[in-house]
Amino acid sequence: MVQNRPAPGANNPTEFIKLGLPLAGSKTPLPMSLAEAQDRGWDEIDVVFVSGDAYIDHPSFATAILARVLEAHGFRVGIIAQPDWKTADPWRTFGKPRLFFAISAGNMDSMINHYTASKKVRNDDAYSPGGQIGLRPDRATRAYCQRAREAYKGVPIIAGGVEASLRRLAHYDYWSDTVKRSILLDAKADLVAFGMGEATIVEIAKRLDSGESITDLRDMRAVAYAMGAKETPPTGENILNLPSFEQVKESKTAFADATRGIHLETNPYNAKTLVQMHDKQAVVCNPPRLPESQESMDFFYDLPYTRKPHPVYTAPIPAFEMIRNSVTIMRGCFGGCTFCSITTHQGRIIQSRSKQSITKEVAAIGQDKSMKGIVSDIGGPTANMYEMRCNDPKVEAICRRLSCVHPTLCKLLGTDHAPLIKVMREARAQKGIRKVFVASGVRMDLAQLSPEYLDELTAHHVGGHLKVAPEHTDPTTLRVMKKPDIDNFATFDKAFKQASKKAGKEQYLVPYFIASHPGSDIDSMIHLAVFLKQNGYRPEQVQDFIPAPFDIAACMYHTNLDPMTMKPVFIAKHLRDRKVQRALMQFFKPENYFLVRKALIEAGKSNLIGEGCDCLIQDSPPKEAIEARRHRAALEAKSTDHVHSRQRTPGYRPKRRSTISRKT
Repeated sequence: MVQNRPAPGANNPTEFIKLGLPLAGSKTPLPMSLAEAQDRGWDEIDVVFVSGDAYIDHPSFATAILARVLEAHGFRVGIIAQPDWKTADPWRTFGKPRLFFAISAGNMDSMINHYTASKKVRNDDAYSPGGQIGLRPDRATRAYCQRAREAYKGVPIIAGGVEASLRRLAHYDYWSDTVKRSILLDAKADLVAFGMGEATIVEIAKRLDSGESITDLRDMRAVAYAMGAKETPPTGENILNLPSFEQVKESKTAFADATRGIHLETNPYNAKTLVQMHDKQAVVCNPPRLPESQESMDFFYDLPYTRKPHPVYTAPIPAFEMIRNSVTIMRGCFGGCTFCSITTHQGRIIQSRSKQSITKEVAAIGQDKSMKGIVSDIGGPTANMYEMRCNDPKVEAICRRLSCVHPTLCKLLGTDHAPLIKVMREARAQKGIRKVFVASGVRMDLAQLSPEYLDELTAHHVGGHLKVAPEHTDPTTLRVMKKPDIDNFATFDKAFKQASKKAGKEQYLVPYFIASHPGSDIDSMIHLAVFLKQNGYRPEQVQDFIPAPFDIAACMYHTNLDPMTMKPVFIAKHLRDRKVQRALMQFFKPENYFLVRKALIEAGKSNLIGEGCDCLIQDSPPKEAIEARRHRAALEAKSTDHVHSRQRTPGYRPKRRSTISRKT
């Protein structure tokens, strides 16, 4: 469907971004009300954004960056943030949009935003003022699209963001434990714009503005659409027909086959158009967008953001407090971890900003007294992939590897840290800047290739602790994850400590591990617990695996198969098994004592119970463990969900002696 692909490796700045021309835009937030739009002299809105997140005018938030890019091209944009979805009235805030509604659940999938791995409601929402929960519905994209259709019939509806991107084809839904059809059909959106959408949304706006219809846009990259039952699906050598929705719903083997096909068609230079039948309707997914040039990346991030929440908010927004001083230097990730959606959403080809654009943003932070001269993070999905890319454009054009670093580091991958080192040095040299931290996770296997980078990092950019993600210790689980062996973590730990000592600092790694990931059984979790004990790690926060739609690991969870090899994979599916894996990772907590003890005995690892230096728990339960068990039992006894109180009512067992006595 998509023709005339530019040659890979060529400098292809987005054709409709006219760099150097005077563009519209002002350093005031975009309007959230009709009054604000009228204050700008607007009598009509071209594009209305509806988002499940609070509106924060900062380039770390999708609504802000997409709206600012549209504004820069002369379009009038209004924002409806976290509307009351029980009525269509909020969708009428600005009147009928001239071009389209742009719908997103927010920076996260709404179900992951709402529920923990154990499917319990989360206590807060980082993307809402005051961390308040309940300001967006479950499956927000679907609800928002339906309300938009109700508010103004005939207005095109473009769904985007993580939730729509990862659900654009038939997918496994963890919360209902079912295979669901494409979100296009349930939400009744005209298009899903998947991936990073700046270029896509401007092209949509320009083409609709020029008089094209919504169906004319089906030739675009990075869009998915549903055809009518009477329309003929596309055919040809650049088309891959996936197993149908009915097939993947019925057969786990078919689901795994579809997952493999989808993920092998993610390189924008050779990806085919995907077609998946849903009954009589075809859902068509065009190839991803080509990677953005450095000029385009600079354009996106140099726009006049206020870097603050809209003034309508009075309560702090946790997600903003976390990233307000951060600077994004690149996007994309070639790691290909099976549990991560970054590669699927942002692409595996690294797209970097220029050093000048980055230091300009850092300098602005230095001049803002409220920032106190601190840059909280300079990085991206991974801190140290800046300007790294395949050294051979011809190979890049045909490559179908899902990871450039697993199972081995590709010999054609450029791993030079020199450009990143220059950025780090210039960033901390800006006037008013006191400290530039690296808070994004560091890719350990890459960092070890550059002793100079490690020296620079430990001497100037670590605030005592550095986040890394070994994820597990079990070789089988790590292979399933597409992560390096645990020995890689050990060698990096040694190199990090040596570099810190050289810098005259005492600094530590904060390793992140995942419980209940496909491939991880009780034996492997016990092995991880022993590793943590031997190395003195006591993780206060544990990441439980959540099968996110579209991820390879989610396919494994649903099918018990690795879709790339079709070999069986162990899955911890039952809630009790998942609780035990979590408890083993936090074996040192008294409240986990009895779960850990039972798991060790059942696994034949009683030797890890006792007073030895390698023992995970002691022989007798600590007082706190007993009290915690009593507390849990008391809570369960009070729960009306599980224990029904007996109510004595008149006429209950009327022949009973006590009843007769009371009557007399």
